[in-house]
Amino acid sequence: MAALIHLDTHVVAWLFAGEVERMPAAVRRHLERESLAISPMVELELQYLFEIRRTTQPGALVVRDLASRIGLTLADSSFSRVVDSAAQLTWTRDPFDRLIVGHALADGVRLLTRDDVIRKHCRAALWG
Repeated sequence: MAALIHLDTHVVAWLFAGEVERMPAAVRRHLERESLAISPMVELELQYLFEIRRTTQPGALVVRDLASRIGLTLADSSFSRVVDSAAQLTWTRDPFDRLIVGHALADGVRLLTRDDVIRKHCRAALWG
């Protein structure tokens, strides 16, 4: 059975857009070999980006498309567990980042992200 890895919002957006070349080879290997999941907060952030016209498709559509194309799943930890984990992440004030990272930590899995700040503060985060 493949290991589970969570994806940050920009990774999901790039996958949806077919922009895998934006990711290093090591990241693409993770995407090919591991089971992929996202926090529901990623879907909400994608919806927010759609509403402010930074993306062209609603979050739910992006997630449904990737679920059918690559088997992306929604992580289903209890919200209270995720919030308990996120409450410890005092290094960021971004509620999306805080809950996305908190969800990966609550699930005990790695988070695939290019975000330098997240990687600096979270040992479970990687890019390559």
